[in-house]
Amino acid sequence: MACGARNVFEREVCMIDSILDKMTLEEQVSLLSGADFWTTVPVERLGVPKIKVTDGPNGARGAGSLVAGVKATCFPVAIALGASWNPDLIRQMGRALGRQAKSKGAAVLLAPTVNIHRSGLNGRNFECYSEDPMLTSELAVAYIEGVQGEGIAATIKHFAGNESEIERQTMSSDIDERTLREIYLPPFEQAVRRAGVMAVMSSYNRLNGTYTSEHHWLLTKVLREEWGFDGIVMSDWFGSHSTAETINAGLDLEMPGPARDRGEKLVAAVREGKVEAATVRAAARRMLLLFERVGAFKSKPDLTERAIDLPEDRALIRRLGAEGAVLLKNDGILPLAKTSLDRIAVIGPNAASARVMGGGSAQIAAHYTVSPLEGIRAALSNANSISHAVGCRHNRLIDVFKGKIAVEYFKGRGCKGDPLHVEIVDKGEFFWFELPSGELDPADFSARMTMQFAPEEAGEHVFGMTNAGLARLFVDGELTVDGREGWTRGENYFGTANDEQRGAMTLEADRSYEITVEYEPSTASEEGINLIAVRFGVEKPLGEADIEAAVETARNADVALLFVGRDGEWDTEGLDLPDMRLPGRQEELIEKVAAANVNTVVVLQTGGPIEMPWLGKVRAVLQMWYPGQELGNAVADVLFGDAEPGGRLPQTFPKALSDNSAITGDAAVYPGKDGHVRYAEGVFVGYRHHDVSAVEPLFPFGFGLGYTRFRWSEPRLSASEMSSEGVTVSIDVTNIGDRPGSELVQLYVSSPKAKVERPDKELRAFAKLSLQPGETGTATLKITPRDLAFFDIETGAFRAEAGTYQLIVAANAADVRSVIDLPSPSGYLLPTSY
Repeated sequence: MACGARNVFEREVCMIDSILDKMTLEEQVSLLSGADFWTTVPVERLGVPKIKVTDGPNGARGAGSLVAGVKATCFPVAIALGASWNPDLIRQMGRALGRQAKSKGAAVLLAPTVNIHRSGLNGRNFECYSEDPMLTSELAVAYIEGVQGEGIAATIKHFAGNESEIERQTMSSDIDERTLREIYLPPFEQAVRRAGVMAVMSSYNRLNGTYTSEHHWLLTKVLREEWGFDGIVMSDWFGSHSTAETINAGLDLEMPGPARDRGEKLVAAVREGKVEAATVRAAARRMLLLFERVGAFKSKPDLTERAIDLPEDRALIRRLGAEGAVLLKNDGILPLAKTSLDRIAVIGPNAASARVMGGGSAQIAAHYTVSPLEGIRAALSNANSISHAVGCRHNRLIDVFKGKIAVEYFKGRGCKGDPLHVEIVDKGEFFWFELPSGELDPADFSARMTMQFAPEEAGEHVFGMTNAGLARLFVDGELTVDGREGWTRGENYFGTANDEQRGAMTLEADRSYEITVEYEPSTASEEGINLIAVRFGVEKPLGEADIEAAVETARNADVALLFVGRDGEWDTEGLDLPDMRLPGRQEELIEKVAAANVNTVVVLQTGGPIEMPWLGKVRAVLQMWYPGQELGNAVADVLFGDAEPGGRLPQTFPKALSDNSAITGDAAVYPGKDGHVRYAEGVFVGYRHHDVSAVEPLFPFGFGLGYTRFRWSEPRLSASEMSSEGVTVSIDVTNIGDRPGSELVQLYVSSPKAKVERPDKELRAFAKLSLQPGETGTATLKITPRDLAFFDIETGAFRAEAGTYQLIVAANAADVRSVIDLPSPSGYLLPTSY
């Protein structure tokens, strides 16, 4: 074989080394920065191709903007997947996402996100699986195996300590090593060791004072030397801050392109001796190995983007929606009987609107969406029995304009002369990664958007606009919203746009008004990300009469289905939540609807926990999260019993925000102070905190109700004591109800007194069984010495001390079914490298 290769892997290495030998330093360096927002740099003379990467966790968007582009399949968000506790189903979703990535011409999927639920307020809480590292690890491994089984590289992110969006590009997450090793690093470790993840994305934040993109201990010592990672490390977008420091730390790829800190700067750093040529070669080699692994050398990648809407994906999304739905309360009203309901009230800000995903880089242009109202109508033969009322709004931004919009693009500023390009769009939101003509300069162009608006009702209307760049909105030629004068950065568009500016006007019904928006990029480039975007909208404010109309609708119905929560404007990248309350007047709406109709069912859509002061006044509460494009069908399946609510909470729901371990009243612990956020709670996150502090949650970790009943046997152990081979616990579970259903068996470990304070219990294994009426299944749960261990700072290894441990078999963190003593006669010292 060529160069003495003995197998396929060695042949690949020989081929890559041969290419590297022929490359100049400049060509090797060119591989270490993107070509543009989504692609890498080719070296055509040596046959090195260009490959494309794409967001994201709940769908493959392609190279389009966050709000437009080629249509894509929208899957459930990560917290909904976390609630499913179903690795097998998530593996199927991973394979579907791999196929979707191919349809967008991409070889790398920028997912999954495995940061831990710490505060309950993280804007990207929805994009992460759980507060527990074990559950997160199991689901991430399954997701990655699915994606990479289709020949697409998965990218686990954000490495590491990115549990908040506040000042995320500069904040230092100060986390002690034990807490890192036990809570925040395990999902990344398992992705490397078990799933062979091909790519890792560093986070924006600093870790203990050092940017993660420059963190040699994190990227080289831990990731490569201890865990054996041989893939690439890429920066988050615009998350590289230096030249020599990043590549010497182990950052391979700077994104996006073109090069800012690499390119000529990196060549110069090599010439000046700040970076070894061998370091550049090693990084370039890892890039080439990635290309080989995704098949880019076998056939030239086709970067064409196609919209593929498959029936099997629709069915999978619908099933996942029910599988992740968590029934939090039910006094017997659910499931609803379709034939016995003559009048159904469907109420709330989320009833007729399909809230299918969170906001930020995870957004896609879905093929279609099904709202709860549409799903319920489709499920019932007598759609005339359904009445609908909004009641109130909860949107953080004014409703985006929808309708025919003529867009003119001009060279230079001021919308002068003849337009270079004209197009028609149907939504008043623009987020440009690429402009529609190559002749337009992203730093020196302007755009005019013109549309007609005819109000359905007379009265005061509010116009809103937020813009990364400079913009003004006119109504019939009158300046109504000024996004130019005094522009300053706010929270929108990842902190690159101003806070929404608003203006009110009294409008007449059915008269047509011309709305014009003029936009141009900012003239000043600020440190960090600089984007070009604008969003504008109009709405007539809702008030007391609208709540009363909703109450009257409920009063005249047999059952009131109340759809409340948040949306992707609240649960979004770029900002954290202000609190854990339902925004707007939704709590008031729930109270008044429940008072008018004793058969009130609340359906929640949020990206995390909320406080529920109204809980005792409603008959049922169903948490649906953001379950993808089949939302309405999935929620109808669960409400009417065509599917069971298969979800269990992946995150503790506290009674109050102040019950959260990170919410102490000390700003240094959350949200951060003087550029640092201190993880003072250590390993006591989520249920670990509630246990040790004896703080009763509203709903415990792992909680969820179903539509049937189960009987559990006493657990059986494969051995009477722990050994190096581990111990298996078996529990028989029988469905003793009259409906199919699933039961989740959770296994926690409680440790004897140790040299460090340890949680009361920690999740170490779980099994989900789906059983027909009368059927019995066996949950088989294995634990090893590592599952007994804590990270010992003194030895730099995981230590399981000799003694008697307790195995806790539970239905959730507060519902213990059995406790078994497990002696471990020998102690174990387990190195981080193995």
